Order: sequence, then C-alpha cells, then structure tokens
Amino acid sequence: MAGFPPISVRQPRPHDLVDDPVGVCGVGTGFEGTISARIRAANGNELAQRSIKAGGTGIWGNFRVGIDLPGRPPTPRGTLEVFEEAQDGSGSELNKVVVPVVFGTNLIAGYVGFAQYEVESGDTLTSIAQQFYGDGDRWRTIFQANRNQIEDPDVIFPGQVLRIPQ
Repeated sequence: MAGFPPISVRQPRPHDLVDDPVGVCGVGTGFEGTISARIRAANGNELAQRSIKAGGTGIWGNFRVGIDLPGRPPTPRGTLEVFEEAQDGSGSELNKVVVPVVFGTNLIAGYVGFAQYEVESGDTLTSIAQQFYGDGDRWRTIFQANRNQIEDPDVIFPGQVLRIPQ
C-alpha cells in the first residue's frame, strides 16, 4: 500500500522568495512528534534551526512555524531542510526534504514581497530595474530573484513573468 511520505513541505515551494521569518508549513510525522527545520545559505552555512511538533510516531500532523533569521543572509539563495533526527545518537537526519529558496531579505533592504512583471519585446533586466527601482544597475536583484528561470541575464523573452522584489 502506497502511503504518505514521512515529511511533506507545502510551503515554501522550490525557488520561492522567502522573508524573515521564513514561513514553513507541511505535514509530517516524527519520533514523539518532533521533526526539525533548518535554513542554510548557499555556501552551506547554517543560519537557523528549529524543532517542530508534527503528528507522532505513525501519526501524520500538520505543522506551521516561522524561523527567524539571525540577520541578512550572506547569499541570495539557500535551502530549507526539514528532517527527523535519528534517535540512536548518530546525528543522522532521516526523511530529509530539501527545498531551494531565495532570500528576499538578501536582495533588497526591507523586503516585503514581490511584484510580477511580464517581459515585453525590447525589455532588458537593466530597463526593468530602471522602471521599478529607478536604477538600471540594480538588474542583479531581479536576476537573482529569478535564477530558477533565467540562466543568462542577457536572455529574457516576451511573455516571461518575472518576480520583482519590493
């Protein structure tokens, strides 16, 4: 019989722009109902970790938690890891789910969310940055917020919908 995975992260979704605190929710089960969530920067450094109550051994339960960041993340991208810690003292992490995220608070001071912009013919990241920020040199902010869909900052196309951090 196929069943539910021990841990399922519903939010954030892969490559979501996250703020501070990082909101995390999902469904899971762990030994005595405890699982852990950790935020890492792209360089692998741990930024924060928190225990979460969810279900119990063999019982799945919803979880929702905010994880406070200790300041501005050092990299635009990072990961959320949700896992169960092995009870044998080995430090092993079981049923780990890793979700790539983008730290809005790294991209723009006072980050509160993002606008959506549909690329039009003739647009460049520089022209879009000029339109939204009044400074074309801030194109890197838009590039980093959309790395999941832009590989080359010189290649965007009409109809593409970009996230513009605000």
